[in-house]
Amino acid sequence: MWAGVFVGFVLFVIFVAPFSLRGAAARAGTIRGRVELRRAPAPAERRPNVADLGTPAALHDLTDRLQSVVYLDAAPRRAFEQVEPGRAVLDQRDERFVPHVLAVTTGTVVDFPNSDRIYHNVFSLSKTRPFDLGRYAVGRSKRVRFDRPGVVRVFCDIHSHMNAFILVFSHPFFAMTEPDGRYRIEDIPPGTYNVIAWNEGTSSEPKPVTVPDGGMTELDFTLR
Repeated sequence: MWAGVFVGFVLFVIFVAPFSLRGAAARAGTIRGRVELRRAPAPAERRPNVADLGTPAALHDLTDRLQSVVYLDAAPRRAFEQVEPGRAVLDQRDERFVPHVLAVTTGTVVDFPNSDRIYHNVFSLSKTRPFDLGRYAVGRSKRVRFDRPGVVRVFCDIHSHMNAFILVFSHPFFAMTEPDGRYRIEDIPPGTYNVIAWNEGTSSEPKPVTVPDGGMTELDFTLR
């Protein structure tokens, strides 16, 4: 009798328990919300250019500067699993960096093509990733790999009004806002985190939020 009970228990552990544990595994959740800017960043001044025909470049500059980045201050353990290196582009067009803000993960290679009919010289003095690509003409492109998390401020040595930001994260839990300020960070393991909103070098205070098992939570920010 006891032998039969023991055999039954062993079979349960081998065949049934694993399915029960998998069924009870935590499901990823989502944080979504909106970032409200109480101050509209002023576009950089620039000299007129024939490329300004059509939609003014200043309007593009202002729209770009309204974009924010929302991210987890400290990421869950799974964030540090091996991630395939990414690739991104920061173009030089109409004497502007496009996009004005670029958010990437560590290991990402960023291409800096020159789409203008003039020379540019992209450089950064940021401690996170200093570099100087030298002068190069239209149609050419150079690249930089970003291996450390942090904020990289990018400039052009020839055109002082040109600047951009590259935010490098050691985890994938971040999102750029839409034109209306809304954002959405998905696939977050359930738990409690601090979340930060960033815009033009200004960061919010960390806000605590709890991500439910397989659920969604709302979190709004106001940057002044």
